[in-house]
Amino acid sequence: MTLTKRCAAELFGTFWLVFGGCGSAVLAAAFPELGIGFAGVALAFGLTLLTMCYAIGHISGCHINPAVTFGLVAGGRFPARELIPYVVAQVSGAIAAAAVLYLIASGKTGFDVTAGFASNGYGEHSPGGYSLTAALVAEVVLTGFFLFIIMGATHKRSPSGLAGVAIGLSLTLIHLVGIPVTNTSVNPARSTGVALFQGSWAVDQLWLFWLAPIAGGVIGALIYRALLAQDD
Repeated sequence: MTLTKRCAAELFGTFWLVFGGCGSAVLAAAFPELGIGFAGVALAFGLTLLTMCYAIGHISGCHINPAVTFGLVAGGRFPARELIPYVVAQVSGAIAAAAVLYLIASGKTGFDVTAGFASNGYGEHSPGGYSLTAALVAEVVLTGFFLFIIMGATHKRSPSGLAGVAIGLSLTLIHLVGIPVTNTSVNPARSTGVALFQGSWAVDQLWLFWLAPIAGGVIGALIYRALLAQDD
């Protein structure tokens, strides 16, 4: 499969992740009387990833997340020369999804994008009021385990055909833990797309949601590689 086609798959996959996950948070999480809440949003993120694992996994590997791509490079599973094209495609897909979500959400009277728009944040912009340090630690740890799971689930000795289930459910669990802390990023592209439309504090705090997930992803992949290097 050509790099162009693989990048196109990454763009569409990241679009679906951001539109489905952030869309559930913006449109459905607090819907009067029938809101899906944190658990519903967590499940939405997991389902979007799970479905894309099977839709594009055989084309691009279904990274749909710069932290995953960086981690897989560090883990020896992906060529470094293709990192930048993948990341550009992922961020482009996230921005496109945020644009479509904004178009839909702004069709409701009283919509206020500055209220958050599913953006990630710390301090006063953390759903639970968690500090910068807490947000940093949470994002590093959660993304680190995410890459550890991805490396394990896609190992040649793991059960065939079930990687997408494990990876999708892991993202659901990650959101169940992380939403109160940072609204859960573990994905710089996801954070960037909605932050650009929120346009104020989310952009100011965006640096953390690039730094921490990428650092966590690299650490998680290196740990897995160090533990199982002889078996890979």
